[in-house]
Amino acid sequence: MNEVEVAQAPLRRNLGVAAVTLLASGGNLICCALPAVMVALGAGAALAGLVTAVPQLIWLSEHKAAVFGVAFGMLALAGAILWHARTLPCPADPALAAACTRLRRVSWGLWAIALLCTTVGALFAFVLPRWV
Repeated sequence: MNEVEVAQAPLRRNLGVAAVTLLASGGNLICCALPAVMVALGAGAALAGLVTAVPQLIWLSEHKAAVFGVAFGMLALAGAILWHARTLPCPADPALAAACTRLRRVSWGLWAIALLCTTVGALFAFVLPRWV
């Protein structure tokens, strides 16, 4: 492993954690927010077809507390890793330093999108059903 790969390894790991967290929060949207939105828009028949095609949605909906718990746990872990990585030094080479800065920005952006998606999913799964 050369010097460049060694310098970028923590940044790539952080980007990977942010991407996995985004995937988990997207799963929350699919299990809980998507069905609620489809029913609210009057697309109950389309939702029935979707559940028929992808029956795993029912399992995800039945275990939504665990699904959201895992997702928020991953978000907390990813946030802590990104917070720690903000103080890691970037390489001295200007091109590598620019890549380092870009990867940090992308990681924070993915984390913020994941947090937003998970929060919207939690609203649809836990808060809005109590108001209806």
